[in-house]
Amino acid sequence: MKHGAITILPLAAGAAIYGFAFGLLAAQVGFPWWGVALMSGLVHAGSSQIVAVEQFSGSSAAVGAALAGAALNLRYIGIVASLSDVLSRLPLRQKLLAIHITGDENWALTMAERAKNPDIGAQFLIGSGLVMIIVWTSSTMLGAVVGAALPNLEQFGLGFAFTAAFIAMARGLWRGLSNFGPWLASFTVTIAAVLLGMPKAYAIVVGVACSLAASYVARNNRKQEK
Repeated sequence: MKHGAITILPLAAGAAIYGFAFGLLAAQVGFPWWGVALMSGLVHAGSSQIVAVEQFSGSSAAVGAALAGAALNLRYIGIVASLSDVLSRLPLRQKLLAIHITGDENWALTMAERAKNPDIGAQFLIGSGLVMIIVWTSSTMLGAVVGAALPNLEQFGLGFAFTAAFIAMARGLWRGLSNFGPWLASFTVTIAAVLLGMPKAYAIVVGVACSLAASYVARNNRKQEK
């Protein structure tokens, strides 16, 4: 676990920055610091947390916010499936812990290290995951504490921090030009849905569904070319 905990530190430092920004803005729209910390520890998924806070702050339906967050996190089905060999020898309790603390950063790092050394496994994943969830929860909570003590940041033009934090997370998910088609489809459909008057939370769900469909089509086309 120590190896994973140390190796993940540079990525954890980056997550702390946008985690702080998220906590700052969450406090500005009325979330208490303890609520932000609880959400970070239990949900532990930055993109869905940002969407949920934005939707709740706009008085959107809780169901819509929950659906949008769930749609954004559909990728974790594939992530967890890819860890079946890594987690196969763990008892159920440790498997559940490992799955909960697995995020984009420590999953990608674990798979990259495994490609170089097959002995890298569950302990590396858990060690790096524990660091990430501690850093994420602490940074968002700190941001919320500071945000509650500051005046309205919108008057200083800092309301863009939500969007900036989301862009930073999205950049970390980019895996090359193969992502371009599905991402473009999702972006286009989501913007169109919002312009047509659909609530933002439901527009995100539609956009993600479109992205999944585009990914499926692109994957089939590549298989046929081979």
